[in-house]
Amino acid sequence: MKEFPEEPSVEPSLAPAPIPSGLGKVSTGPIGDRSGPNKLYTYGLAGAAAVIVYYALSAKVDDPLHLYLGLLIIVGSFYPALQWARRKDDRFPVFEVLMLTCLNTYAVPLLGGHRDLGAYPDETITEAALGVLLYQAVAIGVYSLTRARPKTTPAWTQEVISRDIINYLALGMIITTAYTIISLLTDWIPSDLNGPLRAVCYGVGIISTFIQARLWGQGTFPRTRKAAFVFQLALQVIFSWAALFLIGGISILVLALLGYVSGGKKLPTLALAIALPILGVLHNGKSQMREKYWEGGAPSPTLTTLPAFYQEWIGYGLQGENADDATKPRHASKLLERTSLFHMMCLVVDCTPSRQPFLEGLTYSYVPGQFVPSFFWKGKPPAHVATNRLSVYYGLQHEEDTVKTTIAFGMLTEAYANFGFFGIALLGAAFGFWLKRLGDWATHSPILSYPGLLLVVLMAWSFQSELTFAAWISSLYQACMAVLGVPFLMRNFLGQ
Repeated sequence: MKEFPEEPSVEPSLAPAPIPSGLGKVSTGPIGDRSGPNKLYTYGLAGAAAVIVYYALSAKVDDPLHLYLGLLIIVGSFYPALQWARRKDDRFPVFEVLMLTCLNTYAVPLLGGHRDLGAYPDETITEAALGVLLYQAVAIGVYSLTRARPKTTPAWTQEVISRDIINYLALGMIITTAYTIISLLTDWIPSDLNGPLRAVCYGVGIISTFIQARLWGQGTFPRTRKAAFVFQLALQVIFSWAALFLIGGISILVLALLGYVSGGKKLPTLALAIALPILGVLHNGKSQMREKYWEGGAPSPTLTTLPAFYQEWIGYGLQGENADDATKPRHASKLLERTSLFHMMCLVVDCTPSRQPFLEGLTYSYVPGQFVPSFFWKGKPPAHVATNRLSVYYGLQHEEDTVKTTIAFGMLTEAYANFGFFGIALLGAAFGFWLKRLGDWATHSPILSYPGLLLVVLMAWSFQSELTFAAWISSLYQACMAVLGVPFLMRNFLGQ
């Protein structure tokens, strides 16, 4: 999957840019107008209400209980984010973004009538939905009850980059985009280095994208840098989408959106008005493009053929409603399969423990090995070893098939496969506890401190919902090594 943040090679000025004064703390500091009307909360509440009403009237469910369970999952998804918006603080919404992912991965597939749900009895769907609600309830409850005293030691309150930050952020975006282009258009990167290099470049790009978007939201981003930032962001998204995985570019855009919103507590309405229709058209034509370029064996786009590639894609998207009706169900199912994890939850609930015993922590045993560098372990299992194990265990793939294709399960489904409802509750409690503790500890941490940078990375990883825990923690670790290691080297060896 191509999922990396952005960048071009054009920089408007080589002169050092001073640090803007508005980066602020992780959880405190003036942003937006705290005394005025809370437009973000109002818009968010209206959006949540619209989603609830829409699915209440149009849900494709046979059992009324599933309707109520699905609507409750929607409420659990929106509630933390709405509380964050209502408080008008600038705490990084790490936990809130994590909960929001339940909307598209579990609630929408349930209420939208995912094709694969027809293979399971109502009792299985009910149990799977109750598992999601248990996860949300435990996570939100533990998060609300957890308290920690803010850290005030130098390690928590000192900035690790203090000069010319804008120039370094632009460089980080260039590095990430260069990797994205090279990995898409060439085979220069050895397969055993691709995973770590991807995590490093993505980690650097996360910081670059988020901080610049946050500065823009705060109104402290230099005007001369805005055009370059937008161009770089667009270039990164374009090359990411050229792999026909929309999730990569969407992740970049969501990260920039979160930075802008967390900085100013306002929505970039013009940007959304431009991006959403484009995304809708590409989403509508994605299945036809995949059928041609994946199943039909058409050559992947090159740098010179990329404009024609997108022209063709937009053409499919605009005529999507007039496509052959016989192909529509198959195309629609493919689109849902790329975003839904609820049908995987139903699969595991249906099989476990009635036909397949609980794994009792087997997939979690792969986690320690992910921290060992491949240089020291030649036969090191791949990052997706837990995902592959689940795919084989539940009969979705043969062992040899996992080399070419990875099937998304997600951490919630993995938790049930290992320990049932207890595993789901434990996962929710762990996320609620540790994300709240980290947020409280970093109350006085500047965004350019080690804790501040860590929370930015965590927020970006909070919407990597398709990963199992081993893949999630190993990629997070690699990204943190890059994001925290680069400032350490600059501070201690380059005097920055």
